[in-house]
Amino acid sequence: MRPLRGLVLLLFVDLDPELAALWPLGGFFVLRTTGDLRPALPTLAQAYENGASDVYGNCMTFRVHKVAGALRAPEPRIAASIAHQGLAARLWSVALGCAVLYGRIPDLAPRRLRWDPDASAPDDLWLDAVEPLPGDAGTLADVVLHGHLEPLAAALHAEYRLATGLLWGNAASALVGAARQLGRHTDVSARVHDLAAELLAHPLLAGTLDAATLRRRSCCLYYRLPDGGVCGDCCFTRAPRSSPRGTSG
Repeated sequence: MRPLRGLVLLLFVDLDPELAALWPLGGFFVLRTTGDLRPALPTLAQAYENGASDVYGNCMTFRVHKVAGALRAPEPRIAASIAHQGLAARLWSVALGCAVLYGRIPDLAPRRLRWDPDASAPDDLWLDAVEPLPGDAGTLADVVLHGHLEPLAAALHAEYRLATGLLWGNAASALVGAARQLGRHTDVSARVHDLAAELLAHPLLAGTLDAATLRRRSCCLYYRLPDGGVCGDCCFTRAPRSSPRGTSG
């Protein structure tokens, strides 16, 4: 008899304190929950509010400068876009991974997640405690889209004038990337697909990708880096020779 994959989640135990099921999936999925929680680091709530931390000052500005230096970005907004997509990918990976492997997700409220702006990719995150929430698409949208990506997009749009279409394109692209990676590592790919499809239909993400190909309708600006090119889902098939400032987003 063929297994009913949709019922697998009902057999999983509650979220464990270390979220150990995420460990085999790689760095984008792993979330620190035990040991040294690094209380001196800023929370993501501080980052979205452009708040100052004792260690880094304005932590979002610090992160953008860190990414700009590492990638030799000629404009801060290019680094801001790439930093945004990297953090979005981390948040989607953790949330989707837990939803699929446990059937629930931890409360990932920005005030509960500490973040090291000076870390290399993928972003290093600490959660203060594992408290379960439902693992349905509506909860994922509330936690990731509304809880994190809306205030993050607002902060980066205000500071770096990144187009909102570019930012929501980043968010959708990061979601698809996390779903594809998770599907490669688990035997519940149908559940991954269903969750991702529901989330991509959310008003904040709807229309950001081509429905047939999942190619973006915007560009993350990666091609403007000295060693950059076009991403696999870019709206461009090859890097433009030049682009006026403020377009491509």
